[in-house]
Amino acid sequence: MSECLFCKIAAKEIPAAVVYEDDAILAFKDIFPQAPVHLLVIPKEHCAGLGDMTPRITAAVGRIPQVAVRLAEEAGVLEAGWRLLTNCGPDSGQSVFHLHFHLLGGKPLGGKLCQ
Repeated sequence: MSECLFCKIAAKEIPAAVVYEDDAILAFKDIFPQAPVHLLVIPKEHCAGLGDMTPRITAAVGRIPQVAVRLAEEAGVLEAGWRLLTNCGPDSGQSVFHLHFHLLGGKPLGGKLCQ
């Protein structure tokens, strides 16, 4: 997807503060963090959301929780607590239509996801 922001980040056309990368997954710091630790974890291959996954993307996404645990440990939030979530569609707050997961931590996040 030539106009997709996250595809451009994955292709190294736009710089990002990358904290993890392998053949299929990229993780980088969110530029508008909502918590002291706010990372975005994406499959490198374009996929608009969970409802659009192909078998190859499903395999990559299946590894994201394991990557998230590693990142939470490296960020120092593994024991205190952290959150991994994705938004699907505009009503959920999704603004970049490339499947991505938010890893949030570093402060009490509370029980509510919405205000």
